[in-house]
Amino acid sequence: MTDEKKSETEVNEEDLQEKTEEEPIDELALKDEEIAKLKEDLKKQEAETQEYISLSQRLQADFENFKKITDKQNKEIIKFANENIIKEFLDCYEDFGRALEIENDDNLREGIELTYNKFKDILTKQGVEEIPAKGEKFDLNKHEALMVQKSDDVENGYVIDELMKGYMYKDKVLKYSKVIVCKK
Repeated sequence: MTDEKKSETEVNEEDLQEKTEEEPIDELALKDEEIAKLKEDLKKQEAETQEYISLSQRLQADFENFKKITDKQNKEIIKFANENIIKEFLDCYEDFGRALEIENDDNLREGIELTYNKFKDILTKQGVEEIPAKGEKFDLNKHEALMVQKSDDVENGYVIDELMKGYMYKDKVLKYSKVIVCKK
């Protein structure tokens, strides 16, 4: 080869070596920048995660406090749930006391009737009703048969007599009627 061609080839090889030596440096610099950026993103994510953990802990504490307050309020509600009905019964209680102070039997009966009617009104207002029994068809869901008797005046399976009254509170039986049922 001629010197000219040889020197061109040498120059090209030298350029090539310089370029290949520079490229890894550029790649390393790019990788270092990328690593730095990833580290920065990781720090941001860790900070954000800590914020979420902190928020979660605060919400947990708030929820526990809410539960304690709600439990306390519910206990108070249960404790004083019957307050209004007790206030209404106090009037009847006082009426009974006044009726017992009366010495004349006619006035005593009248006072007791008034008090009885007050009690009945309060119970009705609260949703308590008497269960009809005498002359009704026997119903296991409302009546309790204490005795069975034959009767010509009453049909089979019907209530002959009511020994003790039964009561419903809204749709629930509070006390079953104690009855005598006709069985032929």
